[in-house]
Amino acid sequence: MKEMLLMWVEWFPQLVDGYLLSLKVAGVSILVGIPLGLFFALTVGARSKATRALVLCLIEVGRGGPVLILLQFFYFGLPQAGLTLSSFTASIIALAWCTGSYTSEIIRAGLNAVPKGQQEAATTIGLSYLDTLRIVILPQGLRIAIPPLLGFALVILQTTSLCFTIALPELVGVANEIGSNTFNYMSVMVLTGLMYAAVCIPATLLVGRLEHHLSRHER
Repeated sequence: MKEMLLMWVEWFPQLVDGYLLSLKVAGVSILVGIPLGLFFALTVGARSKATRALVLCLIEVGRGGPVLILLQFFYFGLPQAGLTLSSFTASIIALAWCTGSYTSEIIRAGLNAVPKGQQEAATTIGLSYLDTLRIVILPQGLRIAIPPLLGFALVILQTTSLCFTIALPELVGVANEIGSNTFNYMSVMVLTGLMYAAVCIPATLLVGRLEHHLSRHER
């Protein structure tokens, strides 16, 4: 046990660098993906059949296509079409697309949870559709969607572990490199799991408390 702790102390600085990159990739993907999800949620019900078909296609590919395939496509596939992306950029695009596709359903459910009577009241007093959306629907719908959106953000953080397959030196990529150099895969993976847990477990508890706080008016 003492020997393993000494190895952990030696490896920790390298793993922290990888973890910071994982957090950066997850953060940027979420910042891009959630607004994309909002756009999808608002346009999936558009009057234009062509617009609906395009948005539904993007959502279904983002949800139905494994993240690993999306990563491989953007990093290894696009260069064959003459467009080369860095592993960081490819990771952001793939994870943001996935985030937008999944969160579109979360956001749409939150918007649909706003009572129809409030929308009718807004129309009655002369508010336009955009004003009704901005003043009445979005503030309430997004508030409902916040807890599941935060929960999905943790899933995206964990999903960044797949980015090592396209040579991104994130946490799991660094752990694999350490394991291949020292052949102590078990020890380094245990430490890697603990580092994920150190962030994900407290964050999960906070999301639960936030959900309880936001839903107190329903009880």
